[in-house]
Amino acid sequence: MALRNHSAITEFILLGLSADPKIQALLFVFFLGIYLLTMLGNLMMLLVIRTDAHLHTPMYFFLSHLSFIDLCFSSVTVPKMLENLLSQKKTIAVRGCLAQIFFVFITGGTEVCLLSVMAYDRYAAICHPLLYGQMLSKQRCVQLVCGSWGLGFLDTLINVLLAMKMDFCDTYIIPHYSCELPSILLLSCSDVSTNFRVMFWSIIPHGLITFFLIFFSYICIIFTILSITSISGRSKAFSTCSSHLTAVIFFYGSAFLRYFMPTSGSPLELIFSVQYSVITPMLNPLIYSLKNKEVKAAVRRTLGKYL
Repeated sequence: MALRNHSAITEFILLGLSADPKIQALLFVFFLGIYLLTMLGNLMMLLVIRTDAHLHTPMYFFLSHLSFIDLCFSSVTVPKMLENLLSQKKTIAVRGCLAQIFFVFITGGTEVCLLSVMAYDRYAAICHPLLYGQMLSKQRCVQLVCGSWGLGFLDTLINVLLAMKMDFCDTYIIPHYSCELPSILLLSCSDVSTNFRVMFWSIIPHGLITFFLIFFSYICIIFTILSITSISGRSKAFSTCSSHLTAVIFFYGSAFLRYFMPTSGSPLELIFSVQYSVITPMLNPLIYSLKNKEVKAAVRRTLGKYL
């Protein structure tokens, strides 16, 4: 019976952020603007880091990968959300839903790892400046980025392969603007206890280990900054990691609250999801450009070269 019902259900209905057509029109304009700013900001960061020789350092190498991930992350969910805001039929195919979950998981998981790598970069630069080139050689930087993608892919593969085995029966309405694993687990008529356990035991180590790596990196950074006697030295040291710390707070705060709170379709869930999957990818290039003199100078040089 389950197999027959599963084969009959080929798509889900996404309820989105609002059922009011007037509000949907306003939301479309709002999120279209955010998406265009996300594309423009992150593409600009990639162009500037690629073309400006002053930014060919480990920190900006990692930042270029963060910009690429943010481009992908935003493009996984926002275009479909914009389509549904203008459409009467707000549906997504089951396979499309699983594909969206796959890319949300892999980009989100990779970003979590990359943020911890960037914390290590700041730790090496501030706490061990004389060994910085040795600790973050070109080969080591490539290994750290590849490792981030590898861990994100492994975490994704485990969860999505299990999700592909689920059967869906009567309930096919997702109280969300996109497909997320916690939301579709509640729609399945299969036994999803294994899925919940695997999701929990894959996200917990992935999230907490990277979080503690960031936490301990900043503990060491704080002690090092406090040991600097000059106020200008302290200010300069802190300014080099303030952008990264801001990005960590925005992403980790909303993503962890979304995946660790019970799934109920509440407005709070939607707010956290919008924060980490839509707002944060737009803010990251602004955070790193507005708070970083090197990036601002590089942007001016790049614009002067091409305009």
